[in-house]
Amino acid sequence: AARPRPQPARPGAPAAPAPELNEEKIAERATALTANMQKALGLNPQQMTKVGQINLLGVRNVETARQTYRQDVRKMASVIDDIGQSRLAQLKDVLSPAQFDKYQRKREEKMGVPSSQGIQGNPAPGLPGY
Repeated sequence: AARPRPQPARPGAPAAPAPELNEEKIAERATALTANMQKALGLNPQQMTKVGQINLLGVRNVETARQTYRQDVRKMASVIDDIGQSRLAQLKDVLSPAQFDKYQRKREEKMGVPSSQGIQGNPAPGLPGY
């Protein structure tokens, strides 16, 4: 569906409002993500609940960052990267070591980023990740 274009700020209008998020879409995306993880990792019901909350928060934070920093792509990428790292740290607390390891491998395959460091972050561009 086409999104309405934001109206230019009128003189004397208050500062830009908080970005409007499509909560329904965010919930949908988080639910799909959780279902995929459940299938791939065999999450138990307790893990499903926690992973669902982590995913919802992660997706919402990324959407907020996308809207907040849409004028500053570098800042957006940096903020989204931080959100990803924080989400990984939270998932590491919920998943078993074997599940987390499997999740990391799947994630790297999907992103095409082999990283032996896992949670410490990505190697600097152009440097081997070993």
